[in-house]
Amino acid sequence: MSRVTLSLSGTHVQCRDEHPSLLVALESHQVEVEYQCREGYCGSCRCRLVAGQVDWIAEPLAFINEGEILPCCCRAKGDIEIEM
Repeated sequence: MSRVTLSLSGTHVQCRDEHPSLLVALESHQVEVEYQCREGYCGSCRCRLVAGQVDWIAEPLAFINEGEILPCCCRAKGDIEIEM
């Protein structure tokens, strides 16, 4: 289990082993995330990783800049902070 901090609101949510992705973990806590494909193709869920690391479930196909992640295709690797 990892703790995810949303830097814009200071909210903390838990990312549990049963959550297949960071996106699902955020949704389970009623955090609204823009998304379209859930597969890393569109990049709609792109956000900045402020602190910590993620494990990629699948390599994203959408373009992401250094320091950005796609919550639909990664999981928190320990506690993280994202700009959201």
